[in-house]
Amino acid sequence: MDGRRRNPYELTHDTPVYVISVAAQLSGLHPQTLRQYDRLGLVSPDRTAGRGRRYSARDIELLRQVQQLSQDEGINLAGIKRIIELENQVAALQARVAELEDALDGAAATMRQREAAVHASYRRDLVPYQEVQQTSALVVWRPKRQQQD
Repeated sequence: MDGRRRNPYELTHDTPVYVISVAAQLSGLHPQTLRQYDRLGLVSPDRTAGRGRRYSARDIELLRQVQQLSQDEGINLAGIKRIIELENQVAALQARVAELEDALDGAAATMRQREAAVHASYRRDLVPYQEVQQTSALVVWRPKRQQQD
């Protein structure tokens, strides 16, 4: 969230406020059609304590989409259900990608800060560089023996 307190009375696009008769009128469908779509899982409105259906503005848009796919495109209800499932899956994956991109951006910024801190900690005095001669000589190291008293 954005850190602000949400007004519990604020209406959003997902707030379930429409009873079935109003939702039917707004979507241009018969209330029995809305019940059928609910049974099939095409549109799942919220329920009141008395089990009455409450539709949100998003539900109304979905009802219109179902009607358009069914009547104008000739897609059967099983196909429409699959389309809706796939669209929901795509939306969830897009949200996950955005979340991972944000996490990646944060990790990259942290890495740049740590890299800058390491570079800032380098000693700034000059260090002589002496090139090592390549040779085929073999150096054998033998530890000194301790002399006994």
